[in-house]
Amino acid sequence: MRIVIAGGHGQIALRLERLLAARGDEVAGIIRKAEQADDLRQAGAEPVVLDLESASVDEVAERLRGADAAVFAAGAGPGSGATRKDTVDKAAAVLFADAAVRAGVRRFVVVSSMGADPRHEGDEIFDVYLRAKGEADAYVRGLDALDWTILRPGQLTDDAGTGLVRLEAGTGRGPIPRDDVAAVLAELVDTPATAGLTLELISGSAPVSVAVKSVAGN
Repeated sequence: MRIVIAGGHGQIALRLERLLAARGDEVAGIIRKAEQADDLRQAGAEPVVLDLESASVDEVAERLRGADAAVFAAGAGPGSGATRKDTVDKAAAVLFADAAVRAGVRRFVVVSSMGADPRHEGDEIFDVYLRAKGEADAYVRGLDALDWTILRPGQLTDDAGTGLVRLEAGTGRGPIPRDDVAAVLAELVDTPATAGLTLELISGSAPVSVAVKSVAGN
């Protein structure tokens, strides 16, 4: 498969690129800064320098053309203000989805956040973030031209992955290593029968492949 990842230099994205490249997939990661390119090459991915905050739908679609799947893993990051929650976490996700439709890429996986909700209230930065992610998720869900799956991980940690997870429509809150999030994403990309599902993910007792198969087709 050829898979294009938005937010290619993110912590989850770099882990995902390594997994996909190791299993023989062709991976491209969209990054904002040329100096991030070497990190992607070391992960086995082709770096594509493109700023999703200023690019047009046609420019992004051009990078997506010929792909078998697209993964939105971009984020403004914890140090960013409310404005960038809107321009990255929401607007860039919408742009990437529209570009996938234009490029004819049906399989579309989103890294969202537990608690994402377009109706989430509050004015703190994290409130704005959850609202932006919720609005982006709602937009993607409305696109019939995409076979979308939305993944909402719990509290992200840098602990070593265990390969054991809980993946359901509603898991309740809990931690999850970034390693395991990447492993689930790699499996989801390859499992189109999970299209149309919004899934929460925390650490659990099911091996990743078993967890994904158990929700596929539901």
